[in-house]
Amino acid sequence: MKKSLALIISLLLVLLGVSACTNNTGGNNNNDNNNNNNNNVSGTTLPDITERNVLVAYFSCTGNTEAVAGIIADETGGVLHEIIPEVPYTEEDLDYYSGGRADIEQADPDARPAIANTVENMQDFETIFLGYPIWHGQAPKIVYTFLESYDFSGKTIVPFCTSGSSGIGSSDDNLHSLAEDAEWLEGRRFPGNENAQTIQQWLEDLNLNFTDDVSDFDLKSGVNGHAPTVMLNSGYEMPVLGLGTYSLHGDTCKNSVRTALESGVRLIDTASAYGNEEEIGEAIREAIDDGIVEREDIFVITKIYPGSEMANPEHSIQACLDRLNIGYVDMMLLHHPDTNDVKAYKAMEEFAESGQIRSLGLSNWYIEEIDDFIAQVDIMPALVQNEIHIYYQERDVVPYMHDLGIVMQAWYPFGGRGHTSEILNDPTILAIAEAHDRTAAQVILRWHLQRGVAAIPGSSDPDHIRENISVFDFSLTDEEMTRIAALDRGEKHDWY
Repeated sequence: MKKSLALIISLLLVLLGVSACTNNTGGNNNNDNNNNNNNNVSGTTLPDITERNVLVAYFSCTGNTEAVAGIIADETGGVLHEIIPEVPYTEEDLDYYSGGRADIEQADPDARPAIANTVENMQDFETIFLGYPIWHGQAPKIVYTFLESYDFSGKTIVPFCTSGSSGIGSSDDNLHSLAEDAEWLEGRRFPGNENAQTIQQWLEDLNLNFTDDVSDFDLKSGVNGHAPTVMLNSGYEMPVLGLGTYSLHGDTCKNSVRTALESGVRLIDTASAYGNEEEIGEAIREAIDDGIVEREDIFVITKIYPGSEMANPEHSIQACLDRLNIGYVDMMLLHHPDTNDVKAYKAMEEFAESGQIRSLGLSNWYIEEIDDFIAQVDIMPALVQNEIHIYYQERDVVPYMHDLGIVMQAWYPFGGRGHTSEILNDPTILAIAEAHDRTAAQVILRWHLQRGVAAIPGSSDPDHIRENISVFDFSLTDEEMTRIAALDRGEKHDWY
């Protein structure tokens, strides 16, 4: 009887151990990609970008932990990173209580299986979700290797595990000593078939902020001739002030871009519809050749237009890249909503995956369009570029986009064609400008920036270009910001 009872207990332990690394179909089927598709991986790294400063790192044998990690990455906008063993685990390795590799490693406190890939930019991440299956009641020793490979000081680590029945137990606590300077949150166990709603609720209950505050620019870090940057949700930094080029063509366009770059402007905005991408690309290449700037220092935005361009987006996107001829585009926008806008955006996503476009965004999108649109695409827009000025302040749209983690940018910071003179001579603006010994244009640009709206004023006048990038040696008081806010008329100057 005792022998039979012992046999039953042993069988139960085996089944519990196997369930931690098998899917729900039963059996010790080692179906994970790290055994089948990554045998030639050596020293792989993540792209040098982050989304919302979140890393979702996981080790998985049969896909259970991978599935949960994927949902977490989708919900947080995090970068997904699989911890791949240098020597893949086989079915024999995972045959528990047989004296196989998993048994030996888990019984050896010093075991540290080698990892084939690395996270080169770990310093960029603030929150790390760490996922693993339960092996013999603990995290696999390869997770120990991962934690000992990086400096997690000041970071937040959120462990999660998958198992058929075992809880996270002491596996969570036993990892803490490997990253003592990190803040460890309480871990959570999920079955391999956990539904997305449960994981979403868990993430919500963590009360972690997964989005950077894109409404509050670090203006104190700016100096005249050098605008500060804002971190986009794509992981790239964008200057908060730039040069708009809507009406610039030929040598006037080239000279304006050259003057802007010489004056410290590092953001240049263009579009296919402007018909000046070739001149802008030429001016940038010449500035690089002359040692004025390096390509990585410049942030170039372009756009594709509704109609034929969005109907044939791959061709249109490539045409923009070819006309600019600067290696890659920092950001591409859809110029307006269109019946083919989702199709066009998905084509831009493919170019982003290949690295030819770094960030994606929209122009002339409002609250009524944005929610429906983002539900149909995979990459969250990093920027919405709209008409915004003192007479049309978009007080509802700006905070709405900010709450989505989307940066707002004004393409009509001075009111646009036929209205610039009126705005620059507004009595309230002139009075504030006189009080600060600044121009009306500088006061308006400073107002945009202090309310968290980037701006791309256009000009071909060298003095005005230098003036527009020199707004970082003064600030507007709360009372002055309130006076300018009172100028809002809801007065839109263009149809889109």
